[in-house]
Amino acid sequence: MGFIKAFAGALGGTLADQWKDFLAPPTNLAPTAALFPAVAQGQNAGRGSNTKGSANIITNGSRFVVPEGYGLLTFQDGALTGFVAEPGGYLFTSDDQNSQSIFADNGFLSPLVKTTWERFKFGGQPGSQQLGFYVNLKELPNNRFGTQSEIYWDDAYLGAQVGAVTRGTYTLRIVDPILFVKQFVPLTYLGASAKVFDFSDLDNDAASQLFTEVVGSLAAAFSSYTNDADKGNRITRIQSDSVGFAQSLAGAVEEGYQWTSYRGLSIVKVALAAIEYDEDTRALLSDVKKADALAGARGNSFLQQAAARGIQAAGENPGGAGGGANMAILGMGMNAAGGAMAGLQQPVVPLQQVPAQAAPVATAAPVAAPAAEDPVAKLTQLKAMLDQGLITQADYDAAKAKVLGF
Repeated sequence: MGFIKAFAGALGGTLADQWKDFLAPPTNLAPTAALFPAVAQGQNAGRGSNTKGSANIITNGSRFVVPEGYGLLTFQDGALTGFVAEPGGYLFTSDDQNSQSIFADNGFLSPLVKTTWERFKFGGQPGSQQLGFYVNLKELPNNRFGTQSEIYWDDAYLGAQVGAVTRGTYTLRIVDPILFVKQFVPLTYLGASAKVFDFSDLDNDAASQLFTEVVGSLAAAFSSYTNDADKGNRITRIQSDSVGFAQSLAGAVEEGYQWTSYRGLSIVKVALAAIEYDEDTRALLSDVKKADALAGARGNSFLQQAAARGIQAAGENPGGAGGGANMAILGMGMNAAGGAMAGLQQPVVPLQQVPAQAAPVATAAPVAAPAAEDPVAKLTQLKAMLDQGLITQADYDAAKAKVLGF
């Protein structure tokens, strides 16, 4: 009785497995799905006629469809036997006895009899396992990372150690599917009835390991980016440079964990949702902003305005020491204003305190008289200073009268 049951089971399964099938990706996949089994359409929503074939046998003559942006991996008894990276339709062939089919020109009696005998020895089950898997070759989005406490790195531009709490997402790409499945994907996702390997799955321990490694590489990535002169050495540029920071992060991950060379994975882009600097770093950044504001043309403009305000104050106080020098300063260029103000701070000896008969011990070398100044140019300069608010109307009127000789 046991012999008959085994034979009947073997023959029934063999006949069902003679049918060619059409294999394609499963429906309703998440965008973050990285690896998933090929599904025979006879078993996918009942669209095929063969619903009794073995789930782990691929019949000769069966067809695989490979969509754009995906690759196809085939396995025989746990060993990788083939890989297709180009989109299109492909015909499956194998020398394995279990794949022989009367519909694939493998003979009529030979596939049935030999395969039935082979399965009889295994209690009616196929003596081998053939599986197909699709691998996603596109950018895989929404891989999240974040730090619970500050990370620290040495910043060349600030010249100090800085710290921040950060969070964001990165896109990931499988650049070498062979390395990926051989070195990284657990067997749970490569056997019969395998689950979908999704990097965003919280129950995926392999994906959780990647999260931990990215967080562990952030300090080195920040240091690499901010100390790279080609990237501007500016900490504040990171959030707007998704590709540049991704290169720094990918380099740090590769150096620490060999994602590309050992696992076939690479980080493509990084989006930093937030960077919260610690108190000391915020103070440093504030000082840098002030220094930047006083650098270059902006700093010169600021100094000119400061000098003009001093001139205005002197004009509003004609009885003071600065009042007598007000018109003299207005007659000078703005670049010399700072020097003139410094000269006013030197002690001045009143003429009445110098004895009339006192002769100077030494006399200064004669100074050539300054060239006559163009009154039109001077008035134009004064008017521009008035329009910019650097001098008051009273100052302008007084200086104008002096220039015109009134």
